[in-house]
Amino acid sequence: MRLQVVKSKNASSLYIVKSIYENKKRTSKVVEKLGTIAELTKRLKGEDPIEWGKQYAKKLTLEEKELRKKVIVEYSPIKEISNGQRVFNGGYLFLQQIYNSLGLDKLCKKISSHYKFSYNLDAVLSRLIYGRIIYPSSKLATSDLAKTFIEKPDFELQHVYRALEILAKEGDLIQSSVYQNSLKFHNRNTRILYYDCTNYFFEIESEAGLKQYGISKEHRPNPIVQMGLFMDGDGIPIAFNINPGNMNEQLTMQPLEEKILKDFNLSKFIVCTDAGLSSESNRRFNDYGGKAFITTQSIKKLKKHLKKWAIASDGWHLLGSSKSYDINKIEEEANKESIFYKERWIKENGLEQRLIITYSIKYKNYKRKIREKQIDRAKIALEKNPSKIKKSEPNNYKRFIQQIYCTQDGEIAEKNAISINNDVIEKEMIYDGFYAVCSNLEGNVGKIIEINKRRWEIEECFRIMKTELKARPVFLSRDDRIKAHFLTCYLALIVYRLLEKQLDNKFTCREILSTLKNMNFIRVRGEGYIPAYSRNSITDALHDKFGFRTDYQIITNRQIKKIIKSTKI
Repeated sequence: MRLQVVKSKNASSLYIVKSIYENKKRTSKVVEKLGTIAELTKRLKGEDPIEWGKQYAKKLTLEEKELRKKVIVEYSPIKEISNGQRVFNGGYLFLQQIYNSLGLDKLCKKISSHYKFSYNLDAVLSRLIYGRIIYPSSKLATSDLAKTFIEKPDFELQHVYRALEILAKEGDLIQSSVYQNSLKFHNRNTRILYYDCTNYFFEIESEAGLKQYGISKEHRPNPIVQMGLFMDGDGIPIAFNINPGNMNEQLTMQPLEEKILKDFNLSKFIVCTDAGLSSESNRRFNDYGGKAFITTQSIKKLKKHLKKWAIASDGWHLLGSSKSYDINKIEEEANKESIFYKERWIKENGLEQRLIITYSIKYKNYKRKIREKQIDRAKIALEKNPSKIKKSEPNNYKRFIQQIYCTQDGEIAEKNAISINNDVIEKEMIYDGFYAVCSNLEGNVGKIIEINKRRWEIEECFRIMKTELKARPVFLSRDDRIKAHFLTCYLALIVYRLLEKQLDNKFTCREILSTLKNMNFIRVRGEGYIPAYSRNSITDALHDKFGFRTDYQIITNRQIKKIIKSTKI
């Protein structure tokens, strides 16, 4: 800061001014008006106003360096605001620290060195990831919304689409590198891997490339692509692949697992899946070389003698006890939270596996509560519009409705001879409370059951990707760009999950993302940024965990530069 003397016709006035840079141009800003020389001479009682002003300017400069200077901003109720952006998002800074910790900035530079393009791949990828978390939207909208971040992007929309092609080519390298880099600052629980599949729809009618008609999870009549995802034992994704929408889910696991074995330096782990992915081939694949499997098993699909054994009332044990129980006699005396089990080894086509059946009163009550609600819906459907009831899927409430085509005498039934099928209800009730898993693991039954229980986390990964990160519907047509789109969604999910872990899993996904989105700042020309968000427990936790603060009354330009630098180390 410096002293400036401005002479007019009637007097000479003293001002404290400072040099600032805007849009790479240097200009001056008035920090404080000290008064006229005559006024200051009178007030200072003989002290030289010029010399006093110079010393005062030095004092303010020192205070600014020590972050003690108060910033005074003048606003006029009759002066219009200037053109240009005034509000910026700073929530991305926490994501940026994780992004750079994963080495994605260096990886982008490495990839760029192998191609002849001039745009900044790191800037494009980072903004696609931050945008997917904070402002999930199309590539066009993301390109515009990236301008709301404190750091301005240095790319154009055309560069985004060109970058997608490169990202698709380098997808395997990016996945393996991110995993290896994550080990440097986070302990990955790779002893247990969870695998599952989901699909994403396209709002189109014709099939092409990866976009094929298949069984949609959302029951939509649109072409889909299929995603297979591996997650570690702590809920953090490890690897994914994109397959055609009409591909059998059971065929998707082995190719991705082989890539993990080859590129991730992993060899000994337990793969946990649901029944839909537990083909005999997949079980055999994980039955050698230090690998193992845990998979759910449909009791209804067991062989007759095994099914009879599974639901028999005798031979049950309580976890942690060797005492035998009869489950028909425990309804009143047992703790509703207690889990009973029975087990046996079975051998089919040379594959030995351990069949574990569990039973709990809590699970039985849950199943019956769900069924009662479905029966109520079925009854309402019968009353309102029975003519529109058609054959349904196994878990749909319409399975309890039966259409009677002929009477017991063989005569054609009346057109509206529809009723609740009590036989179906009674058959389902037999299995209430029972749950089965298969594994080739020996040892503690409780650990196997506990591992299987955590499959909900991979379902949550898909839910976050679809709902919060809005990975669907997909508006891209080329296969390489589609793969790159899901790569950015996958990386965004990893960054978010690591952020969640940093915050000790204390907050919900919606709370965290809403907080990041609302962490806006109003720029004060030449001074810095004023926080325009409400401080809360999440913002406090973010600042404590990431080592910088953005909740001061004003963040000076010098401070914001230090913060940005700290997120890129």
